[in-house]
Amino acid sequence: MPILSDTGWPLDPRSSGVEPSQPKDYLGLHLRDLPYFRALLRAIEARFYQDLELPAPTLDLGCGDGHFATIAFQRRLEVGLDPAPLPIREASRRGAYRSLVCADGARIPFPSATFASAVSNSVLEHIPHVEAVLDETARVLRPGAPLVVCLPNDRLNPSLSMTRFFTRMGLVRTAGGYSRFFTRISRHVHLDAPEVWLTRLDRAGFIVERWWNYFSPRNLRTLEWGHYFGLPSLVSRRLCGRWILAPTRWNLALTRRLVQPRYDETPERLDGVYTFFVARRRPSP
Repeated sequence: MPILSDTGWPLDPRSSGVEPSQPKDYLGLHLRDLPYFRALLRAIEARFYQDLELPAPTLDLGCGDGHFATIAFQRRLEVGLDPAPLPIREASRRGAYRSLVCADGARIPFPSATFASAVSNSVLEHIPHVEAVLDETARVLRPGAPLVVCLPNDRLNPSLSMTRFFTRMGLVRTAGGYSRFFTRISRHVHLDAPEVWLTRLDRAGFIVERWWNYFSPRNLRTLEWGHYFGLPSLVSRRLCGRWILAPTRWNLALTRRLVQPRYDETPERLDGVYTFFVARRRPSP
């Protein structure tokens, strides 16, 4: 008979508290399935979660295709929520979550105080009505429950290599045009300073316990140019349903060698163009 959590979801055997005998190779696992530039960013983010406590049941807000969750977490999370049906179907095939819900984050179909924790990994920057989503997330979290959020900040566009190049050349309008172009292809709606997010989280009922910037401008150049050099991977994805056709060690050896130094840089950086927040639902008065 499965052991049940206090909300009725069976507890995953992987959540028993037993540490894996070998640490995960987050970079290798992501390179196997993703274009190198996305793999780099996600692998760095996955490392941050390893020292964080996420009591069950956990909500993954904007779960996408579930790939990140299968690598970053030591157990299957209880609920993945996303408004897009296609990623939800892919997450289902991966078995990434115990339950999947296709819904808008501003209308989460669960009673108040259902979840003991929540995560949202590089999602909120894409949502126009982000304040409503944060309010709704606070509603479904129990008082004192942790919320982990990461997203790009206001340093991203000014740190793009082509934005900096055009700015140095005195082509300010061209620099602005390039930044807007990159924002469009990245589908970013919010590229705000950490202080703006601190205010949003506070207004939604969260206390931010700590936050830090990560992913240096040098790493951003890898991400930026990867959008262009990675076009063959996009073709592969469209035609074959896979980003990487041959995810073998020999095929990825050179990519690994080139990306590894970027992965090994100091994780927390003052000049980082992404920000990681660890917050907690404000206790009831």
